[in-house]
Amino acid sequence: MLKPLRSYLLLLTLCATSALAQFDTAAVLGSIRDASRSAVTGAAVTLRNAQTGVTQTTTTNASGDYQFFNVKAGAYTVSAEAKGFKNVSASEFTVAVNARQRVDLSLPVGEVKETVTVTGAASQLETDSSSKGQVINNQELVNIPLNGRNYSDLVLLVPGVRKSDLAYGVPPREGSFNVNGMRSSQNNFIIDGVDNNSYGTSNQGFSNQVVQISPDAVQEFKVETSSYSAEFGRAGGAIVNVSVKSGTNQIHGAVYEFLRNTELNATGFFKPLFNQKPALIQNQYGVAFGGPIKKDKIFYFADYEGFRRVEKAIAFAAVPSLNLRNGIFAGPIQNPFTGTPYPNTTIPASEITKFARDILADLPAPNLAVTANG
Repeated sequence: MLKPLRSYLLLLTLCATSALAQFDTAAVLGSIRDASRSAVTGAAVTLRNAQTGVTQTTTTNASGDYQFFNVKAGAYTVSAEAKGFKNVSASEFTVAVNARQRVDLSLPVGEVKETVTVTGAASQLETDSSSKGQVINNQELVNIPLNGRNYSDLVLLVPGVRKSDLAYGVPPREGSFNVNGMRSSQNNFIIDGVDNNSYGTSNQGFSNQVVQISPDAVQEFKVETSSYSAEFGRAGGAIVNVSVKSGTNQIHGAVYEFLRNTELNATGFFKPLFNQKPALIQNQYGVAFGGPIKKDKIFYFADYEGFRRVEKAIAFAAVPSLNLRNGIFAGPIQNPFTGTPYPNTTIPASEITKFARDILADLPAPNLAVTANG
């Protein structure tokens, strides 16, 4: 019989600028200077998402610094303009989840109508944070084989991480790993800034997460193992910060199925019982798609994943012999209520209830001369 073990629908719709501000904790910051390296105060700085066209604008302070908070992971450009200077635009750069991406610009003197594009303005090394960790990007999520398709298994790519003993249990506990020697319960799971930790004693079906998000719905995730910001709290192990995909100005999507089938499975080192491989049929299938509702303004993204598994095993089991079903025993037997021995080691047919006869009649006939338990 097919039993759905995991099926969920993730819908992120109407992703306007105001909605984005509720989630990711990444930031884009920098300084605006003139040719003499003096601060440019009051310069207008614009951050533009290259995939959605959504923009944010701020102005530099007295020190010529600017900062954009709550930036969603993705590709961006930064441009700056001020009176008496040429407009300057940084070439496209990538903002990782929970990063503090620095982009410094220098404004040359000239007319505002002129625009200069600067390459390499975005810092390659993150120097505005002491956090140590690693980003697992979408290419790694899609291309690295995942038996069971749990994105959290890719946390093992990060130095200092080992699989917890609980992950080898029956059933195994998903999202269970030790970071720098800490217990697996000391990790902190976050999805778009929302707590995703399973606090119940039941562990939500043996998982450390409330929602086990599909890899096709994950844009990227960052694993921070030490020196992370105090804003996270709770954890002494790792911070697993997941950024969910969202719609863009381009329609994009995927349809998939991962199949495991008895006929395709290897026999294994040991010869199977009766030369018959145990049945295993597993289907993981789904669809993910996103796109624009209104260009540069409103977007949608949806993801669905289904899981079906049929598993059978061949095993020995003892069933009563035909003599036992008729009440004929090999040794002495007595009435359990009165203690009176039955003659000829046989229970009279009149004392075998109809219920017992019906149950015994439904059992399969023995196919071996001896019982499995000796």
